[in-house]
Amino acid sequence: MNAVAQLLENGSPDTVGPAAGHPSWDERVLDEMSTVLFASLRRSDQRLRGAEYLRGLLGAQGRRSIRNMASRLGGSATEQSLHHFVSDSTWDWAPVRRSLARHISEQAPPFAYVVRPMVIPKTGENSVGVDRQFVSELGQLVNAQQAAGVWSATEEMSVPINWRLHLSASWLGDRARRRQASIPDDVWEQTPGDGAVEAAIEAASQWGLPQRPVVLDARHMDLASAIARFRAAGVPFLARINDSLQLAVTDPALQGRTPEVQQAAQIMTAARDRMRPAPLPDEGGARAGRPLHLTTKIRVRPSRAVRQVVGQGELALLGVTEARRQKPPELWLTDMTQARLPTLVRLSRLIRRADRDFRETTDRLGIRDFTGRSYAGWHRHVTLASAAHAVSMLGAPGEGARGPA
Repeated sequence: MNAVAQLLENGSPDTVGPAAGHPSWDERVLDEMSTVLFASLRRSDQRLRGAEYLRGLLGAQGRRSIRNMASRLGGSATEQSLHHFVSDSTWDWAPVRRSLARHISEQAPPFAYVVRPMVIPKTGENSVGVDRQFVSELGQLVNAQQAAGVWSATEEMSVPINWRLHLSASWLGDRARRRQASIPDDVWEQTPGDGAVEAAIEAASQWGLPQRPVVLDARHMDLASAIARFRAAGVPFLARINDSLQLAVTDPALQGRTPEVQQAAQIMTAARDRMRPAPLPDEGGARAGRPLHLTTKIRVRPSRAVRQVVGQGELALLGVTEARRQKPPELWLTDMTQARLPTLVRLSRLIRRADRDFRETTDRLGIRDFTGRSYAGWHRHVTLASAAHAVSMLGAPGEGARGPA
């Protein structure tokens, strides 16, 4: 499936897990998750609704509409209570989200925090944040919501722990729309990339989680701004970059062989004789049958224009390509200049881990199925869908939390 089709694919399959009617989660994991997740909810009825919502996400067939979930839990009365719990209640999703992140970090200590975009196609105009907008990852106009998720990732599993919903000027500048969606006054306009970086920094540096780098595809972002913000927050990063990014080589082995400032792809071409094999796990996390990658790391610094934004300091340019494929290497930029090359390459593969888990688990559990107008409702739904994903992952046989070797 190509990238456009994958991002635009809508709807959920009819079953979750091996077969319809058979749960693909562990009841003990679900009970433990409910206890941890809803400790901040003071009212017992809200804690009960939260556990019911999780059970509905995990057990419903087809789209995770509230009606479909309620049909497995108690009918019309349950449907009304679940709708109120997510769309109209007053509970704060932020401490629930932090509790999820901390629980995941204890059960499966992360190797990194991965940023991943999410496009939610819509046919109407009323869902909060929906707009006819250009989606950089797709290269086209789409009527959709745009969001970014931050994933706590190991090589064997990943779980979304934080979210940002992009709101355009047509939403934030329209008083009637803001009022109807109950958008808080402190929510202001950001680019999708800025929101993604903000969410990553929040999770990586403000929630008391293990200190780990952020891995992201920054080819459609303001890279200079992202680097500056990561540095200011003290959060290390590994960012996939465009071939055309202007860099200056500081690596003694290459200095004098290339112009002072040139495109990243040209630097990597000049260093092709330094590419070395690096066996790595495949995207499924298996250790057997590793594909062979050719990799290299070159010390660089940004061009003068970028340095004015990000400040001084050396960076490392990473090139990764599969030996059997005649493709230009993926190019990555990082401030972790002392990190071992195999570690950096394994970090870069975590985006594929998150992509796979989104496709096979998160999307199947209804992360994109919320249809309400409420800004808070959207955030509550994706938080609970993330928790359902975590229950499915932690209760699945063979999943582990193995970090870098």
